[in-house]
Amino acid sequence: MLTVLAFLVALGLLIAVHEYGHYRVAVACGVKVLRFSVGFGKPVVAWRAKKSGTEFAIGLFPLGGYVRMLDEREAPVEPHERHLAFNTQPLRSRAAIVAAGPLANLLLAVVLYSLVNWGGVQEPKAVLSSPVAGSIAQAAGLTGGELVRRAAMGDDEMVPMRSFEELRWVLTQGALDGERVRLELEPSRGASLRDVVLDLSSLNVRDADAQLFRRIGVVAPWTRPAIGEVMPGGAAERAGLRNGDLVRRIGQTDVVDGMQLRELIRTSVRGSQDVTQSWLVERGGQLVRLEVMPDIVHEDSGAVGRINAYVGGSPDMVEVDYGFWEGLAKGAERTWDVSTLTLRMMGRMLTGEASLKNLSGPLTIADYAGRSAEMGLMQYLAYLALISVSLGVLNLLPLPVLDGGHLMYYLWEGVTGKGVSDTWMEYLQRGGVAVLALMMSIALFNDISRYLAKLLAVFA
Repeated sequence: MLTVLAFLVALGLLIAVHEYGHYRVAVACGVKVLRFSVGFGKPVVAWRAKKSGTEFAIGLFPLGGYVRMLDEREAPVEPHERHLAFNTQPLRSRAAIVAAGPLANLLLAVVLYSLVNWGGVQEPKAVLSSPVAGSIAQAAGLTGGELVRRAAMGDDEMVPMRSFEELRWVLTQGALDGERVRLELEPSRGASLRDVVLDLSSLNVRDADAQLFRRIGVVAPWTRPAIGEVMPGGAAERAGLRNGDLVRRIGQTDVVDGMQLRELIRTSVRGSQDVTQSWLVERGGQLVRLEVMPDIVHEDSGAVGRINAYVGGSPDMVEVDYGFWEGLAKGAERTWDVSTLTLRMMGRMLTGEASLKNLSGPLTIADYAGRSAEMGLMQYLAYLALISVSLGVLNLLPLPVLDGGHLMYYLWEGVTGKGVSDTWMEYLQRGGVAVLALMMSIALFNDISRYLAKLLAVFA
């Protein structure tokens, strides 16, 4: 129920802000607005403004919205109202009205990110877990437990890393750009600082997913190698593991953190054969030896071991917040960074350098809306900001059915002095609809594939 509610609130807010951008600038330019609708289909709620005569409505189907303006191309216009029609406005006014929707979404993202920065959010400290075997982090000499003080891409100036999420963002950008990332580390309390360089230029990045961070070697913040909630019927329960057990050794390997423990469990299979592990755990101050046989689960990367229990304790947390002006500047900076990253990923998908699996549809959006709402208000606001950026950038793409496509028409008109002909307009609209339908189909297919993969993982 929370997922559905969070999704509807997110969708309604982002669509309303987008359409309000069109509406507000249209009114400012002297255009008569006939209807402002959030959603399509038969209106569930509708009312009419007495002064302007604009009808405001909430449609039955919330997947979109529109602002209907007086326009001679759609219906006859009375001579005394012709100056109020959209099509009679100067080119600059028409372009401003069309661009206002996506820009409103980007402005909303700045506000939402700023609210998160001002309100503060609890995030894991930037303490590194044990690197994945064979990863770039391991090759660079990282061992786990290091606190990342500062980081930078390429030759950029080092900036403080206030949380693990900030570090993940720098690593994501570095991986997608093929840049090296410099880290300033504090190995342990009181030890001298040292610099490490992660050369991410060797990564052929097609998917910005969990596997990308496994290749980098920085997957999660440092946690104690503890066992959390144990699921009924799983390998952990069968072996006698309990919530709160601290794993000290598996076989002949000393376990130092939660990430290493997860890796030892994942790699416990040989081919498709499960392997029994000898675990030494600390329970209530006593050492207990258990025989654990992880279950086999098949992922894209192959067969891995699972014990059906939460593995790893809670990471050390830190409150991340900013003052007014710094928070606002950080909000604008994050909006810009996410916008450019989105455009780069779209460009890479178009040229085949990135996988189309990166496209997400309504099911994934709804899923993450629910998850972020469960985590708290600030996480939900951050998620709304991310989706608002995506909506703004998507609508600026030069597809004829989107705002960016109409801006391309106006660019043509500004260069040639005449508008696009009705014949070409019809052809371009059809092509735009086809491309958009294809993108939506791929996104929905990806959503369903992810959902089925989760189901298979649960029942494996």
